Amino acid sequence: MASRAGPRAAGTDGSDFQHRERVAAHYQMSVALKSEIRKLNIVHVLIWVLMAAQVTVSQLSLVSHKVVAAPYQWEYPYLLSIIPSVFSFLALPRNNISYLVISMISAGLFCVAPLIYGSMEMFPVAQQLYRHGKAYRFIFGFSAVTVMYLVIVIAVQVHGWQIYYSKKLLDQWFTSTQEKKKK
Repeated sequence: MASRAGPRAAGTDGSDFQHRERVAAHYQMSVALKSEIRKLNIVHVLIWVLMAAQVTVSQLSLVSHKVVAAPYQWEYPYLLSIIPSVFSFLALPRNNISYLVISMISAGLFCVAPLIYGSMEMFPVAQQLYRHGKAYRFIFGFSAVTVMYLVIVIAVQVHGWQIYYSKKLLDQWFTSTQEKKKK
């Protein structure tokens, strides 16, 4: 065996690598997709923590409503969006297909649906802000509707990519499962 600094093994010129085993492509893809899903889950948890902090601070009246506005109605069901991330985190270490499917379905129900409702709920307020330049709710001096629309735009992208990568990962797992059954 050759070391990095030492001489090459006797009898080889370095061209004998074709016979070595390689990691199958679906395993490499599975690892890459799991990594992406973990990153997206972490971003989602950060969004969720900020949303939960805003709702908690407002409900417990820890600061004035002039500093942190009262939450919109869609923010309460969105707090359930932590459920898909929990199932996703549970599914990834052991390639649990059932948990990943539950994560994908609940992401649509608890993540995307409240965001769609929220964008519709806040639209008249955003329209008033755009037309008249008047805002009545604020979060740290910024218009609450502007801040929440920014959160919605980011969250929709995060959840869309989560569902997309989860579907691709599910396909990879099914492919490897079918190959094992054929053998």
